[in-house]
Amino acid sequence: MMLPKPAALLRAMLLAAIAADAQSDKLQVDLNSPASIKKAAKLVAANLMSHYHGDEPGATPGILPGPPPAGPYYWWQAGAMWGTIVDYWHYTGDETYNAEALRSMVFQAEPPANAYMPRNWTASLGNDDQGFWGMAAMLAAETNFTNPPEDQPQWLALAQAVFNTQVPRWEMDYCNGGLRWQVVQANNGYNYKNTIAAAVFMNIASRLARYTGNDSYAEWAERAWDWMEGVGYITEDFNVMDGAHVESNCTDINPVQFSANAAILIHGVSVMYNYTTGSARDKWRYRIVGLVNRTLEHFFPDGIMVERPCELEDRMQCNTDQHSFKGYMHRALATAVVVAPFMRDTIVPVLRSSTEGCVSSCLADGTCGFRWNIGGYDGDVDHGPAGQQMSALAALSTLLIDQDRVLRGPLTNATGGTSKGDPNAGQNFRDLVEPLDEITPGDKAGAAVVTAFVVASFVGCLVWMGMEWSEGL
Repeated sequence: MMLPKPAALLRAMLLAAIAADAQSDKLQVDLNSPASIKKAAKLVAANLMSHYHGDEPGATPGILPGPPPAGPYYWWQAGAMWGTIVDYWHYTGDETYNAEALRSMVFQAEPPANAYMPRNWTASLGNDDQGFWGMAAMLAAETNFTNPPEDQPQWLALAQAVFNTQVPRWEMDYCNGGLRWQVVQANNGYNYKNTIAAAVFMNIASRLARYTGNDSYAEWAERAWDWMEGVGYITEDFNVMDGAHVESNCTDINPVQFSANAAILIHGVSVMYNYTTGSARDKWRYRIVGLVNRTLEHFFPDGIMVERPCELEDRMQCNTDQHSFKGYMHRALATAVVVAPFMRDTIVPVLRSSTEGCVSSCLADGTCGFRWNIGGYDGDVDHGPAGQQMSALAALSTLLIDQDRVLRGPLTNATGGTSKGDPNAGQNFRDLVEPLDEITPGDKAGAAVVTAFVVASFVGCLVWMGMEWSEGL
């Protein structure tokens, strides 16, 4: 036998050492071992929560640092984060963050309406923002997450409050229905009716129907789907478009496809399939098959998720919000497997291959990248690392789908759900912007006097400034 030359042997040993060191810098997880998945998920969860400071003295409970320029995150993303944490507990059993999740989700509901309409966030409050907190509360009810004390709002009632405050906003004046993106008229985007607002509304309605057995919620879920389909936001090929403007009566459709829209719809549609029977169930089955197949084809090239509109091969243009979208997709697909089991063979292999890609992007300390298809950590921290941590945590957690506590499905009032509801929740809510009173002839006369005074004052100011009477000129 010919022995290797000393130089060749040294070179081989050096390469082996470099490979071993590189491997030690990566997150180690055996995706065939639930214990290994839980261990890795715990690291990723700790990394995620390192970006949260609401539990520190003097800080506001429940929110991530923001909004810009104070920090990268808007209010809604914290609601999505707590939903991710509730799911993390549900899949892994780790209660580390449960107490803070409970405190935060109750605190941000804001009394007396407890409808997730905090006045501190009106400048950026969308119907979808409110809805993400409502979906987190609904998940807490469905998983029997620790109930708040009796003198505080309960999970089911919180979700009902969100639904009840959004129903009156379903506007028929433009586009034959739908919800505007923003709640407050002064906000940029108020003239935009989009899929995410309607999809979140439909998602909550479908889950309330299943949890309570009340068909009125199901009717709203059907109405929301029919509207999105009728206006052209959901195409015959199950592409999910973003939205359009009321000025065009929602005909100037923005064709961009974001995965969050498809994910929230997949969740809601699969719940409706589970809730319905007979020909109605056949209809929802057709929809879930179409949505899932098109979604996997579009967003999972080579079996690994890519946020197609902004995660481009030659450059990255995803914003902070979009860095969290992959997590919503993994969570929605996992729920679809549970409530629509006939989709299992289609979905589970893709969840696994995508999670394999996700793990390849993570470092040993649980820091994960955004790009999952490059075989390593991408160093992407420019748009708020919490989003990619949420996505990675969701990907790992949902691989634990085969546990009995998960497979028995989201709970309902009839199957062991303990959360108390209130069909009238949210009725104490007063709109963030009071509606204007009807204008009377007297109002018009008074306005004319005021206008004349303001114009005269304005002209006087211009003259005064032009004559350099103002100080410092």
